[in-house]
This record gives sequence, C-alpha cells and structure tokens, in this order.
Amino acid sequence: MSGNNKKAWLYLLPALLFLIIFMVYPLIDVLIYSMEEGFNFASQTYFGVGLYNYSYVLHDPYFLQAVQNTFILVIITVPVSTGLALLISLGLSSIRPLRSLYQTIYFLPYVTNTLAVGLVFMILFQRTEYTDGLVNLMLSWFGAGPVDFIDGPYWAKMFVLCFYTIWVVMPFKILVLTSALASVNPDYYKAARVDGTPRLRVFARITLPAISPMLFYLIITGFIGAFKAYSDAVALFGTDLNAAGMNTIVGYVYDMLYGDSGGYPSYASAAAIILFAIVLTITCVNLLVSRKKVQY
Repeated sequence: MSGNNKKAWLYLLPALLFLIIFMVYPLIDVLIYSMEEGFNFASQTYFGVGLYNYSYVLHDPYFLQAVQNTFILVIITVPVSTGLALLISLGLSSIRPLRSLYQTIYFLPYVTNTLAVGLVFMILFQRTEYTDGLVNLMLSWFGAGPVDFIDGPYWAKMFVLCFYTIWVVMPFKILVLTSALASVNPDYYKAARVDGTPRLRVFARITLPAISPMLFYLIITGFIGAFKAYSDAVALFGTDLNAAGMNTIVGYVYDMLYGDSGGYPSYASAAAIILFAIVLTITCVNLLVSRKKVQY
C-alpha cells in the first residue's frame, strides 16, 4: 500500500469508526435481537433462536394497521409535496423582487417546532363541545357538515395527518428546488426563446432534466422520511396512537420498547428490520429507475 493510500485511509478512519460504532454495530445488534425468541429484558436471557418474532409482528393487527397508515402516508405525501414544491419553486424563480422574502416565508414552517405546529393544526381541525374549529367553520360556508378530524372517522384523521406532513416537509423541498432552478444555465432558455419554443416544452426538455438530480434526491429522502414518520402523528393525536388507529411503523417500534405494551425488544427489533427491508427495497427500485430518468 502506497503512502498516499495510507494517508487516505487515515483521513477516512474517523468517519469509518463513526459509521461502524453508530450504524453498523447497532444494525447487527438489532438483527441479533430480532432472532432471539422469548427474550427477557431484565435477565437478558432467551430460550431459542428463530423467526418467531417476525411471525408475531407480521400477524399483529397493530403492526398491520401501522403499515397501512405508513404506506398511505408515503403514497400521498411524497408525490404531492414534491409536486407542490416544484410549482412554488417555479413561481418563486420567476419573481425577481422580494424573492428572498418569499423564500424566507415559505421556509418558516421547516424551522418551527414540530409539536407546536401540530398543536396549531389540532386547534384548527379539532371539534369540541365548545367549538367546531376554524376548518369546520369554513366548511359550513359551503353547506358541509362539521367533521371531527382529530377524534372522528379514519379518513378524516388520515387527511389531517397527510396535510400536516405535506405542510412540514414542503419548505425544505422548496428551498432545494429553488436553488436547483437558479443553477440552470440561462443560455439554454435564451436559445429556446430564439427558437420560439413553447414554455411547456422548455420545462419538459430543459428545466426538468437539469433539476432531475435534485428531484431524485428529494424523492428518495421523502420516501425515507415518510417511512420514519412518528412525531407528526404524536403531535396531532397524542401518544396513544394505537387507540386512535393512527400509529406508524416507527411508533409501533417505540411502543414495543417503551409504551404501555413495552418491554419487548425482540418484537421491536423485528419490526425495525422489516422497516429497514422495506426502505432498502424502495430505495433500490428508485436507484434503478434513476439510471434511466436522471441526467447527471
């Protein structure tokens, strides 16, 4: 090994140690926990090794409900938030005066405390014995009946959760896409104007390919972030998400560790490994798609 290679590995050593200690080792440890059947947290003992923990988790109705909630959240929030962020970013890019002010306004929800924003949303949507809430007041203007979006039907609670999640994640996407649009070579647009190219074709042939790496990055991170959703649901529906029917996979893992049904690290580890497998599969699929669609 040459001197340059030794120096390179020496520079990489702190990062490698960090990854091994805080990522690789915990992942291996969780995998081991998930295979230990009948694990006793107090005595740190178990009576067998196998796949029973996975079988239990996959047949647990609370976990299946959490998987359903998480997938609905992912399918709705990722494309909607990305699409809206792209439209807003295009609008901001066309506004020269006060652009920085608008960017700051749109970015404010991202730096605001998640629980504080959740409390505001709960006040807006919750129906109580004293008031129907501001949202129901607006619905009454169109002749629609009051709906309890926090303690009411499942579809109403899922609507609020998706709406809240989109509100929280969209500012970061707007910031990234606005920067990406600003980095596109203006000579391309000048050439398109000279040729009289329609705006829609300019967007499809110039803008979209130029910002496709950033779009792909936002989609990947959006999928990962949506699958890790937990604090959003807690902010709206409280800590007893199973009772509300709005638990997520991460919430299920937390409940198995620390909730009322807690003390089962093997079940929690099995659920965490299942979540890891789901996220890894979707990420790999996106990477394969990006080879054909993303232009670097």
